[in-house]
Amino acid sequence: MSSASTNRRRSLLAVAGVSVAALALAGCTASSGGDTAGGTLTIGTTEQITSLDPAGSYDNGSFAVMNQVYPFLMNSPYGSPDVEPDIAESAEFTAPTEYTVKLKPGLKFANGNDLTASDVKFTFDRQTAIADENGPSSLLYNLESTEVVDDTTVVFHLLSENDQIFPQILSSPVGPIVDEDVFSADAVTADDDIVKGNAFAGQYVITSYDFNNLISYKANADYDGLLGAAKTDTVNVKYYTDASNLKLDVQEGNIDVANRTLSATDIEDLRSNDKVKVVDGPGGEIRYLVFNFNTMPFGATTPEADPAKALAVRQAIADLIDRDAISEDVYKGTFTPLYSYVPEGLTGANEALKGLYGDGNGAPDADKAASRLKEAGVTTPLPISIQYVAERYGPSSSDEYAIIKENLEESGLFTVDLQSTEWVQYSKDRTADLYPAYQLGWFPDYSDADNYLTPFFLTENFLANHYDNPEVNDLILEQAVTVDPAEREALIGEIQDKVAADLSTIPYMQGAQVAVTGADVQGTEDTLDASFKFRYAALSKG
Repeated sequence: MSSASTNRRRSLLAVAGVSVAALALAGCTASSGGDTAGGTLTIGTTEQITSLDPAGSYDNGSFAVMNQVYPFLMNSPYGSPDVEPDIAESAEFTAPTEYTVKLKPGLKFANGNDLTASDVKFTFDRQTAIADENGPSSLLYNLESTEVVDDTTVVFHLLSENDQIFPQILSSPVGPIVDEDVFSADAVTADDDIVKGNAFAGQYVITSYDFNNLISYKANADYDGLLGAAKTDTVNVKYYTDASNLKLDVQEGNIDVANRTLSATDIEDLRSNDKVKVVDGPGGEIRYLVFNFNTMPFGATTPEADPAKALAVRQAIADLIDRDAISEDVYKGTFTPLYSYVPEGLTGANEALKGLYGDGNGAPDADKAASRLKEAGVTTPLPISIQYVAERYGPSSSDEYAIIKENLEESGLFTVDLQSTEWVQYSKDRTADLYPAYQLGWFPDYSDADNYLTPFFLTENFLANHYDNPEVNDLILEQAVTVDPAEREALIGEIQDKVAADLSTIPYMQGAQVAVTGADVQGTEDTLDASFKFRYAALSKG
């Protein structure tokens, strides 16, 4: 497949701080029927919603809502990273480039509209037609077309054979099935129109929506999918701007669950509080520093453009970052050092960066950094601008980047202009080439090494940082269709080795999932799993 077929950009799946108003939470309502247990739960978060339209957002805050209210063809059962049919009756390859999905009969959206194969085709056609820069359409890089066979049967025609990733992609942010009678075919649909249209068929429907302040959910008795009925009838999600207020409310019992993002210090403190439970889950979150290949020092569009000097700058920065200090001093071990692009624990992960940079054993090495810059002819100290998002990735981001600034400046090799911007502006500026180097985090769409490679290193990736290595591009496409596990694992390792040499990004931290709940809340362990989806329907109280 040519790289032109991959030119749909991806945006970010990560955490954020948001505004919150003083709102009275909705009281307990009657059960919606089915096997729902009734009752009310209140959840607090600092995550931010960008859009309820799956074509218009690709961030963890928005996807957290989508996982509650939209149906998926494929999904991960509680406690598993693997996907199975959700509202589908069956899903399988019927030819090397044909993936056939048969829906369960009689499916409906909460507004009464039939949910048919036509809605499925509409869902994926609009993703590729809209191709919003803040959306996930590039996940469909291997989708050629979607065909309706009958009301319950749809065939996905793929560009490359034996796509090992496609079933997982159907459970990802590009996969929520939407109502063709409510959503626009060629533009992102407004949140209010979605809520007003009651265009939901997941475990919950939204009954009240105050953007980034408060959302009220009610269990959907007509949900007919893999995950079963919700255990709690009413869920209210309250959004916080300050993680310290989130901590205070969960320890005082004003909310039942705090899920993303408390500071490491707050989590450490809450572990000794017998009024709450701190629940840890498997982690796939990473933190990394991105370089814009056009605007970084000696980048392609700068007056002093020089690829060799630009590479030396990236290498020197990689030599200087003290991962242990960030892990221990800032995150109290809730994040651990990461030395490659695929997190530890996933098949194919290696530590390609560890031997190439710093002292070769994971520690920084200022002498090596100085030698690189001198050999490349870079005059030091070199000014560099680095942007980060205060609160976006939790309240410790400021401390995290203070350490990175200190690492670079104490070497005498750099002077760092460190700036922070609110996320709404940041998400626009970073793709407009305004930041030479900047912070991002990644929370995976699915539990596979591919999800840490495809978004970042394909030509025209979601970073929009002008990185382009055709060899890496082709290897990424090859691993996705390699059936033999050993061969695919070898390709994943080769890709990491090559991008470690190019240093489009520097990954440096890997984190766990953590939620804090009241002592009477059950089900957190069931949903804080390796699917990396926090499903409210698994939770109950008392």
